[in-house]
Amino acid sequence: MENNVFENASVVIVGAGPSGIATSALLNSMSVPNIVFEREDCCASLWKKRSYDRLSLHLAKNFCSLPLMPHPFSTATFMSKDTFISYMDEYVSRFNVNPHYCHNVESAFYEEADKKWKVEVKNTRVTDKEVCPQVYYADFLVVATGENSQAIIPELPGLETFNGKVIHASDYKCGASFKDKSVLVIGCGNSGMEISNDLSENGAHASIVVRSQLHVLSREIVRIGMILLNFLPVNMVDRFVSFLAMFRYSDLPIYGIRQPAEGPFFYKTLTGKTPVIDRGTIKKIRSQKIKIYRQVFPGIEKIHNNIVEFKNGALQRFDAIVLATGYRSVAHNWLKDYKFIFNEDDKPKNKYPNHWKGEKGVYCVGFTGRGIQGISSDSKAVAEDIYQLLMAQKPTYAARMV
Repeated sequence: MENNVFENASVVIVGAGPSGIATSALLNSMSVPNIVFEREDCCASLWKKRSYDRLSLHLAKNFCSLPLMPHPFSTATFMSKDTFISYMDEYVSRFNVNPHYCHNVESAFYEEADKKWKVEVKNTRVTDKEVCPQVYYADFLVVATGENSQAIIPELPGLETFNGKVIHASDYKCGASFKDKSVLVIGCGNSGMEISNDLSENGAHASIVVRSQLHVLSREIVRIGMILLNFLPVNMVDRFVSFLAMFRYSDLPIYGIRQPAEGPFFYKTLTGKTPVIDRGTIKKIRSQKIKIYRQVFPGIEKIHNNIVEFKNGALQRFDAIVLATGYRSVAHNWLKDYKFIFNEDDKPKNKYPNHWKGEKGVYCVGFTGRGIQGISSDSKAVAEDIYQLLMAQKPTYAARMV
């Protein structure tokens, strides 16, 4: 049975997270036809299905809006997850973004003869195995699946012997079910720190593994720094922010938390690692009252049953392990001609700020680790570039849009 050719499209967008809906909204505002495919049954599925209950945005709302729709004055400076989800649902409705849900893109490759992208899509609502993928041909392809497509499960010696519960942070919702249990959180980024805090507040005995250097800042300090970056060079902002942080966090080496030599904003540019935004975790690590429940450990040597041996020789028993070990992009699994836009690690092959544009009409949005602000910037650049190319290539099409 041959594949069914469903439609020729100007633009195919893969992914209906913030990156995909922002790009579609902008193209809609320019009257550029586009189709959005989303493998899940809703937009922003990472926010709706794979985030913990207490999650809130770490950056102020003025750094977390999508194009064309700033947050209202009444919105809290630091939004909850639910507030941001409601914002995205309203965004989709207001700008007539109509994703094809439960449509999984199985492959996309460039056909040189036709100068088009051939996109094969499976409707996962259809269970008949005999049904062939739908085929769409597009002038432009936008990869908007983001950097958080698949949970990273690290290889830990003996993890398979662990008798307790092992979950990734993407499956963690609330610490209430871990009350009175000893829980080890592996990963000391923002998710790991937040989950540790949540576990402790819900009566669990939380421990966290800190293996790498990291910056710790408050939300207010980060906000000041991001505002200053609009007017001052990174090195000056880093010095000022580090000075402010010194008054709050200079004692962290005592607890095994070491900061990099580079300033927080330059370090993020250099490594992609975001500063940890402290929302109470550090206070609990310092607190003598709960010291016996929360400890900071170096790396893991091995796991045997419920006993974890750390690199410093310490042994401790745990009832559960939470893997706050991040995510990875898996765009290369379906984007057969990924080398037009990505390297082998699914990172944009072009350097920032030209990372968003590849060859043969392929683009990416949301692959720089710059959060919602980066998504907004990328989507504007991509939509404007596509619009200008269409106007140059199709004068009659451009005339209709005037």
